[in-house]
Amino acid sequence: MSILAIIKTIPQKSAAESHLARRLGLLDATMIVMGGIIGSGIFINSYVVARQVHTPFLILGVWFAGGVIALLGAFVYAELADRYPDVGGQYAYLREAYHPSIAFLYGWALLLVVQTGGMAAVAVTFSHYFLEITHASLSGQAVAALALGLLTIVNCLGVRAGSSVQNALMTLKIVAIAMLVGCGIFFIGAPHLMAAPALDEPVSLNLLTAIGAAMTPVMFAYGGWQTASFVAGEMREPRRDLARGLLIGVCGVVLLYLAVNFAYLYALGPSELAATATPASSVMRLAFGERGAALIALGIAISTLGFLSQGMLTAPRVYFAMAKDSLFFKRVAWLHPRTRVPALAIALQGILAVVIAVSGKYEQILNYVVSVDFIWFGLTAASLFIFRGRTDNDKINSTGDVSIEGFRVPGHPVTTGLFVAACALTVLGTVYKYPRNSAIGLVIVVTGIPAYFFWRWWGRR
Repeated sequence: MSILAIIKTIPQKSAAESHLARRLGLLDATMIVMGGIIGSGIFINSYVVARQVHTPFLILGVWFAGGVIALLGAFVYAELADRYPDVGGQYAYLREAYHPSIAFLYGWALLLVVQTGGMAAVAVTFSHYFLEITHASLSGQAVAALALGLLTIVNCLGVRAGSSVQNALMTLKIVAIAMLVGCGIFFIGAPHLMAAPALDEPVSLNLLTAIGAAMTPVMFAYGGWQTASFVAGEMREPRRDLARGLLIGVCGVVLLYLAVNFAYLYALGPSELAATATPASSVMRLAFGERGAALIALGIAISTLGFLSQGMLTAPRVYFAMAKDSLFFKRVAWLHPRTRVPALAIALQGILAVVIAVSGKYEQILNYVVSVDFIWFGLTAASLFIFRGRTDNDKINSTGDVSIEGFRVPGHPVTTGLFVAACALTVLGTVYKYPRNSAIGLVIVVTGIPAYFFWRWWGRR
């Protein structure tokens, strides 16, 4: 049976008769923020930064600068969450600031490529580590599909079930990272970090260009915290808990990322870090041999599974919001009468992610959307200027509730402007380096324009 046929079999009346269940608190929000950022990248991709800048001072400085930019973005999203504690989060911000068509294009790209393609890629990464650990007689595609299917079922059981699994996996991620840091600092006898100079060349245009190139993978490594806004409609106190969760979660990730990179540099040194594509495995192998490498492989598998769990928990709420706005299949707004979750939206995302994972096209899809993702970051942050300019919305938000004493971005408009500029530079740098892939990504987004007019027409029938 096709996806369209399944959609047609779902009753519509429950969407109007029930609401999302508000069952999430501050701990859930914080874990969702951290889980949306930390995947497998921090265990693997730090070598990319070390190949661009070559001293511990610059390497850690780039990671710290990326963390500051992420925190500026978290400030912006915290205020937006206070102003518009609506279902769909970022989708709602774009809709209210610009136009429903802009929000639709965001949801369109999220469903077709950004979220599903990213989840497919992470699921395949999980399958590699799972098979390395278990030596199971299954194909990587089968393991990826089973992981996505299992998490789809768990999240259809209710937001509390999905969040509990996410919290448990995030806790295990933190344990794995703490183990890596501890082994890198305390179980390796030849530290490399202390004697290194701050700069290996004079300040020049070449050095600034290298720093800019190093910032690109760092910025992408810090991405993902915005997805916590998608579940605002299921938080008991979205204004308070989502804002606090964003700030606590991003600060926590910055500390973890800096600690991990310090451990890499302490154990390996800049040159060895740049030479290995698997720094976490290299550190653990130095500490405990092949047993250490196997142990961190388990940690990476858990981390990737946690990232998948977070994506399955959060993003379907955007498709649910689109359907509620009559800009998607109306039945995607159906809520299960007992669990009160958008079960069809969750299943739709899971099916598409499985299709992409099995097809093997996820790497191409990720290459197409790396620049597009930061366009939405920049547009969403810029929406704060629009909301601040609407004096009525400074007092009353879209729900009709008074919102005068809520969170406000410190240092606005300067800090908000810096984040928007950082997003713009990331997009420009990616387009410059990967013009073909960026162009394809933009074309995918543009295909949503006729789709928007179709759904608007369909919704009026």
